[in-house]
Amino acid sequence: MKKRFFALFLIFTFILTAGAGCGSSPSGSTVKPITLTYWRVFDTEDAFAAIIANYQKIHPNITIQYKEFRYDEYEKELINALAEDRGPDIFSIPSTWVSEYQNKIAPMPAQTTIMTPVVQGTVKKVLVQLPVTTPSLTLKDLKNNFVDVVYSDAILNKGGVDKIFGLPLYMDTMAMYYNTDLFNNAGISQPPQYWNLEFQQDVKKLTKQNTQGNIVQSGVAMGGSANIQRPQDILSLLMMQNGAVMMNGGSVTFQTVPAGSQQGYNPGLEALRFYTDFSNPSKDVYCWNGNQPNSVTMFEQGNLAMMFDYAYDLPAIKAAAPKLNFSIAKMPQIQGNSNLVNYANYWLETVSTKSKNIDAAWNFIQFETAQDQVQNYLKVAKKPTALRALIASEINDLDIGVFAGQVLTAQSWYKGSNPTAAETAIQQMIDMTVKDEKDIVQIISQGADRVQQTIQ
Repeated sequence: MKKRFFALFLIFTFILTAGAGCGSSPSGSTVKPITLTYWRVFDTEDAFAAIIANYQKIHPNITIQYKEFRYDEYEKELINALAEDRGPDIFSIPSTWVSEYQNKIAPMPAQTTIMTPVVQGTVKKVLVQLPVTTPSLTLKDLKNNFVDVVYSDAILNKGGVDKIFGLPLYMDTMAMYYNTDLFNNAGISQPPQYWNLEFQQDVKKLTKQNTQGNIVQSGVAMGGSANIQRPQDILSLLMMQNGAVMMNGGSVTFQTVPAGSQQGYNPGLEALRFYTDFSNPSKDVYCWNGNQPNSVTMFEQGNLAMMFDYAYDLPAIKAAAPKLNFSIAKMPQIQGNSNLVNYANYWLETVSTKSKNIDAAWNFIQFETAQDQVQNYLKVAKKPTALRALIASEINDLDIGVFAGQVLTAQSWYKGSNPTAAETAIQQMIDMTVKDEKDIVQIISQGADRVQQTIQ
């Protein structure tokens, strides 16, 4: 046993030292150790432990240093670090930030070349370090392997050529969280599938006010912005489901009537009106105002029947309210529409232009996002997949099955250089409409202009 261990030790030592320091590979290139720094938020290093270990079996001279940040500190630290040349080789950003960060991202090269241990010889096997060149994913591969929204978000044109600026580890979608006990008490057996009269009737049944007229139980978290989780995403989704063209040729057009629509009908405006009705005391669906707690908090407290959120909040909700009886259903659609539209929320793994090891960094990203490796991450992180080939394996999962079932129809937008400002402009549209619906035409026009400024 000791002899076997000693032999394995010698082999491992040879792998680490072959061609390094005092030796060279047959090509004459000295093999040097490489350290790739990797910055992300939300996930601990445990989510990547198996992937990193598997990668280092192939590339023992490459070390991955993973660092997790809090979301509220991440962007500031990232920008400062990149400006001061102390930034990471690999970093993760929301898919809507790609345009904003494009000058800081080194797009995926057509191929990557890194030093790799290779066994040579027929009679006498010798392990040497050689530069190995691997073709990168093509645009066709990206389109065939990943769900459609990735192709829309991850590609930018640089120098007249479309290039891949990032790859996803997962694909989250917005779904309906609903309190099963409140539904049962109201005599509602199934969550609503459509934004129609049934949905509105359910909201009225599930909303309760006290004798002072204060909302003590809300049917749905809709209508406002500050105390609702991702209100800009809910409104954007309603607009897109309703047929609004969010952008056309670089121009923000979500108030433009699409071809074939009824004359005078404005899909973006009507979506804004529908959304804000739930915060309008004069409407019979009134169930939300600025005095309510945050929608997630109210849901955890058992006083909110329906809210719209992503899979990423599920672990925190379960931890905060372990006795809460709730379920998750697909996002409502517009009845009669044959094309389903869902909303995507995900991050892309990308490489800094200032990295001294761009090929190695992109080689690792392609390794970690490939089907056989990304499953290790998805299992630990409990997130829906972005790969077409893995969707079927997640559909029946009790936690993420609903979210995974929507990834093929997921869409997003915010293509500007300041997506945060674009989101703020949408929230301002909501708040201004709640304050005075009579000016809704002017409000949505001004909102489109504000978003357009981020595009320019």
